[in-house]
Amino acid sequence: MKPVRIAALGVLGLGFLGATLTLYQVDTTEYAIVTQFGRPVRVLSDPGLYIKAPDPIQSVLKISKQIQVYNLPKTEFLSSDKKNIMVEAYATWQVTDALAFLKNVNSLRGASTQLNDIIKAELGAALGQVELGNLVTVETSQASLPDTLNAVKERAAARTGAYGFTVTDIQLKELTFPEANLTSVFQRMRSEREAIARQFRSEGAEEAARIRAEADTEKAKILATASRESAEIRGTADAEAIAIYAGSFGRDKDFYRFSRTLEAYDKFIDEGTTLILPADSELLQYLDPRNALKLPPSSTATGGSAVGSRNVTADSERDR
Repeated sequence: MKPVRIAALGVLGLGFLGATLTLYQVDTTEYAIVTQFGRPVRVLSDPGLYIKAPDPIQSVLKISKQIQVYNLPKTEFLSSDKKNIMVEAYATWQVTDALAFLKNVNSLRGASTQLNDIIKAELGAALGQVELGNLVTVETSQASLPDTLNAVKERAAARTGAYGFTVTDIQLKELTFPEANLTSVFQRMRSEREAIARQFRSEGAEEAARIRAEADTEKAKILATASRESAEIRGTADAEAIAIYAGSFGRDKDFYRFSRTLEAYDKFIDEGTTLILPADSELLQYLDPRNALKLPPSSTATGGSAVGSRNVTADSERDR
């Protein structure tokens, strides 16, 4: 039994070794390239278990299908308006043709070398056609950086296709200025912002003046309307008063004259007033005892109270 067991174990060992040398697995995230004596003979992209001739006759190289990231070191470029800018970018890329990738760049390090040259060249050419104000701006309508980066990505993808991989995206991590230029750039930006602020203040003052002028015009219209309505009301009232006075005067002329004379006394005679008038003055006609019998019957007492204690001296009284 012992030799049989040893033979069985040997067969199992040889079978395991043979399976290890001939069977291989391809994952869904990778390509597999089978080479025979160093020459590629088959490319597999579908996941599964496959068989090959044992090493060293056939070997398997695996290349990732996953998206890779390449970081471009900070590099100085020149914009179209001759402004020096420092740009740090990154690119994402992916293998699309495993066989071409193996023949042209062979590894991730070789792909990084090609990417560095291509992205630098395309970024420099694209940024050299755009003014700095369109790369760094708060106005969305004037920003051209997204379109510029998209154009760089398309041109880089077209150039890397021959190497078996493609660039899927390019973005900036940082865009700044060389250290020697920062002070002058910040000063210029400050001056531009101050000019914009002055323009906004000027426009605000102009708008405020326009609003005030409109308000003053509206005020003048309201006051004019009010004055006109007031004059109309006052005229109507005066007309009614005149009509009432005229009606009263028409009914009893003597009483009306007497009443108006008393009102005149009340206007210009107060305590301690002394008047010197000619004897035939109409203001004295109701103060003359000789005219007492001529007063309207209903106003005799009123006439006396209207004068009260006022001291009225007439030339006719002094004569008597």
